[in-house]
Amino acid sequence: VQLQASGGGLVQAGGSLGLSCAASGGTFSDYTMAWFRQAPGKEREFVAAINWSRDSTYYSDSVKGRFAISRDNAKNTVYLQMNSLKPEDTAVYYCAADRTIVVRTSPIVYDYWGQGTQVTVSS
Repeated sequence: VQLQASGGGLVQAGGSLGLSCAASGGTFSDYTMAWFRQAPGKEREFVAAINWSRDSTYYSDSVKGRFAISRDNAKNTVYLQMNSLKPEDTAVYYCAADRTIVVRTSPIVYDYWGQGTQVTVSS
């Protein structure tokens, strides 16, 4: 499975940004999809995940209520809508795929990764 993330950019604090991740080369609905992020000098951290049937989502406490993950299985795409952005949301954002029906938050279980897209939030 190949993952291609897009949509990053520069936004002011309080603004919004949407990320997309297009998948190819596999059966998209076989995978739980997630977003992770990594800031300079920090470990990669879980942001949000959604299972194949879209009836289970999970968010990190730091983004809960501000970010929303969704997916369109017909378009093989997962999205991350980010609202009320804060400077501490600045990071490279990665999409990832985990061949399971459950939602998991550890990056080590994810099988496939996109190339990352930079999100910068200015204060």
